[in-house]
Amino acid sequence: MTIQQLEYLIAVDKYRHFGQAAAACFVTQPTLSAQLSKLEKDLGVILFDRSKMPVIPTESGVQVIAQAKKVLSESKGIFELVSQLKGDVSGVLKLGILPTLAPYLLHLFIRKFLEKYPLVKLEVHEMVTEEIVRKLKNDELDLGIVVTPLGEAGMLEKPMFYEKFYAYFSSGHELLGQQEIRPEQIKTEELWVLQQGHCFRDQVLNFCDQGLSGHKNFHYESGSLEGLRNMVNRYKGLTLLPELATWELSKEEKSRLRPFVGASPTREVSIILNRSFLKQKLVELLFKAITEAIPFEMTSKAKGKVVRFT
Repeated sequence: MTIQQLEYLIAVDKYRHFGQAAAACFVTQPTLSAQLSKLEKDLGVILFDRSKMPVIPTESGVQVIAQAKKVLSESKGIFELVSQLKGDVSGVLKLGILPTLAPYLLHLFIRKFLEKYPLVKLEVHEMVTEEIVRKLKNDELDLGIVVTPLGEAGMLEKPMFYEKFYAYFSSGHELLGQQEIRPEQIKTEELWVLQQGHCFRDQVLNFCDQGLSGHKNFHYESGSLEGLRNMVNRYKGLTLLPELATWELSKEEKSRLRPFVGASPTREVSIILNRSFLKQKLVELLFKAITEAIPFEMTSKAKGKVVRFT
């Protein structure tokens, strides 16, 4: 049994197709198939049901694949350990981030971080929380930036900052006459929200404590906060925006923001990763770069929730 064979095994499980798995591993299909057949012979079990399309793991294959992922993770840990011992700051860091965070957070730290650590390659993918968690569990991502708490077994959550929600109204809206808004004043028939799958949608609806009735003769659920903002600007109604999304609004647009009465609704933004994570040094440095780019009043509460990376 070799590490290479285990990589082929996991690739086939991921793509459920020998040809696609071979392409992803940069080998020919006959080479990959031969190595997997040899692995099956050495183990004395059949790992995939090749009569199905797409191919699926056998009952034994499911258990072997789970163990193979652990073995590969541990083997990669050797390289990470040596890199840390040498004091190197290099390598690839695969990051998943929410679409409601990426456009407003990444530009705050990316340039400075990569200029300081030019040997680091940062791969960033926008995706919803469910997909980030799934890819973390499958070792397809190194870490995620999401809204917590999640309470996922085996996941470490490291809070970075807290951002408030603001109500954002169309020009001339009757509630603009007030300096602060109460949740019960929001009419859901005027409220623009994100499409299903976005956690910010659920947070908004839970905060408003109402079902979503929608506009009378037009239904629209956007995949981005910018889409919601444009509807408020060009049509009518209101939406809720997280704090970072309000920073680059024009002066006129900011005049149509209103805070909520009392304790403002907030969301906790955290780095999440497997408890058995690798690349400790890179994660620590990224965490530091992000929190240093955020105002103290947003990070101070998170500093009381220290979760060490060691």
